[in-house]
Amino acid sequence: MTIQSSKHQDSQKTASKGSNYKLSPLDVCMAFPQAKPASIFPPCTSDYFQFADLLTPEEQALRLKVRKCVEKEVAPIMTTYWEKAEFPFQVVPKLGDLNISGGIIKGYGCPGLSVTANAIAGAEIARVDASCATFIIAHSSLAMLTIDMCGSEIQKQKYLPSLAKLHTVACWGWAEPDYGSDATGLTSTATKVEGGWVLEGQKRWVGNSTFANVLIIFATNRDTNNINGFIVKKHAPGLNVTKIENKIGLRMVQNGDIMLNRVFVPDEDRLPGVNSFRDTSKVLAFSRVMVVWQTIGIAMGVYDMCHRYLQERKQFGAPLAAFQINQQKLVKMLSNIQAMFLMGWRLCKLYESGKMTSGQASLGKSWVTLKARESVALGRELLGGNGIIADFLVAKAFGDLEPIFSYEGTYDINTLGTAKEITGISSFRPPASRL
Repeated sequence: MTIQSSKHQDSQKTASKGSNYKLSPLDVCMAFPQAKPASIFPPCTSDYFQFADLLTPEEQALRLKVRKCVEKEVAPIMTTYWEKAEFPFQVVPKLGDLNISGGIIKGYGCPGLSVTANAIAGAEIARVDASCATFIIAHSSLAMLTIDMCGSEIQKQKYLPSLAKLHTVACWGWAEPDYGSDATGLTSTATKVEGGWVLEGQKRWVGNSTFANVLIIFATNRDTNNINGFIVKKHAPGLNVTKIENKIGLRMVQNGDIMLNRVFVPDEDRLPGVNSFRDTSKVLAFSRVMVVWQTIGIAMGVYDMCHRYLQERKQFGAPLAAFQINQQKLVKMLSNIQAMFLMGWRLCKLYESGKMTSGQASLGKSWVTLKARESVALGRELLGGNGIIADFLVAKAFGDLEPIFSYEGTYDINTLGTAKEITGISSFRPPASRL
């Protein structure tokens, strides 16, 4: 007869109390011991080439501060909310206390971080949970940065202080149902009327939009045919947001379909610095670098989880880490991450010096997401059956990488953006005779 541990017996007794009782992931792992779940997040073991040495003391301190917060506040609850496809609003004040919202923006209550510090903070959030990182990118690196780069001084003073503290939340609405990669073909319209503008049309895939207090919306000016930007308030008459359901990745992110049915925006809420797609390209260049670091963070977390798991989980009388094939896969993951670190760091330095081109940002985003996809797939293999359970992080990250592989420009679109820059030839609009 097998003698069960007292923890196992206690778990069985508790489960027998009623059919409605549900064991927590930690209870399950105690009842069926094999390896720790991601709710107890593993130590960081992925900085093999000592990337930390490239950081200033302030950047390194921020990195550890963010890491400690998300491991404590987000890791224990992320699987539950990911499964429910709900956003954990209780972590927003904790993220606000980190003083990272607003990133590189100086003044207006924003932290004025270096590009590298902002990138590292995003990577540390993504290392634990990609959805929370997307929440911050949409709010800070897209919406807030657009107000800072393209807004009036009055708009900055009015909106940025509250957004910096995460007392209010923003989203960024560009993509439409029929226009994703073809970002310049917006069909949403802005019509000038007395005292303001009337917006009509649709937006899609807008993260944070179901609960955002401030929505940055882009539309084509009916008079000039140029793209303009607008600040739309939550609950504006004619504004309707519907959550996009049944996603396989970034399930905690509340992506929405936005309907604009004659939404009135006063003149003071038109962004004066947005008069073409080119005016927003400087925002997109920065956010693309942040997505590179979000991706690096995901790969870090998966590697860290696999590194611990392979030492805890035993088969054939030995830890999984003792087998050559597993070692080879783990080293392949580690190699990818070191290269990803260095490309991401160089992009930060190029941006800080004003030398980064859009093609360089595109190459970084396309290559890093490709290598992260490869790394997470290896992690999925290493965890075997547990690799498909979100409790062990890898399955969750496996799904979360798919939307990231596509947003901020798909892999193919980004590679073509780089190709245009290095050849001088655009392949985005082929001659009609080829169609």
